[in-house]
Amino acid sequence: MTIRVMLVDDQVLLRTGFRMVLAAQPDMDVVAEAGDGVEALQVLRSTAVDVVLMDVRMPKLDGVETTRRICSEPDPPKVLILTTFDLDEYAFSGLKAGASGFMLKDVPPGELLAAIRAVHSGDAVVAPSTTRRLLDRFAPMLPSVGQEPRHKELERLTEREREVMILVAQGLSNGEIAARLVLSEATVKTHVGRILTKLGLRDRVQVVVLAYETGLVRAGGHG
Repeated sequence: MTIRVMLVDDQVLLRTGFRMVLAAQPDMDVVAEAGDGVEALQVLRSTAVDVVLMDVRMPKLDGVETTRRICSEPDPPKVLILTTFDLDEYAFSGLKAGASGFMLKDVPPGELLAAIRAVHSGDAVVAPSTTRRLLDRFAPMLPSVGQEPRHKELERLTEREREVMILVAQGLSNGEIAARLVLSEATVKTHVGRILTKLGLRDRVQVVVLAYETGLVRAGGHG
């Protein structure tokens, strides 16, 4: 299956570089490009896209608000935020807006391609340990009150599912969780799938964000 990718960045040169890298892949096709968020939303109305590579700092409509609008649509494409700085507050906002992960713009091509495939597959998150570091840094910005409905959602989980969710939020892979809990990797994958379904979450990044929002995992520490 070919992954249909859209490039959204106001720097034409950067889009050209990404397009050249992706065009060399047999399983990827750049089907659309846009120079800002407004244009991106217009293009998406008429173009089927699987993964959007989204710059955050753009004129007219920034990548965070564009991501929020894309992710509020039914059956939206996955969004991968591109940022210039590690631990960027924009990347944090992008995750909160519904992005499936973020990458640095100067990431090696191989890592970018792996990230696109991971986001598209839905069963992996881009650099979960980096996501966790990002949340550790910006956790004070998370609301500490008025989260009661989200706490109630966690009551739907079994004790084992809560254990798995905490480990996912700590940035562990399915294999690492399986080793920690002495389970098969297939069983862990099943648990993760049930967590996503019960909590109405799209991917592992959203599991991490929710774990922080509800205090299941605390900044700089474990659950």
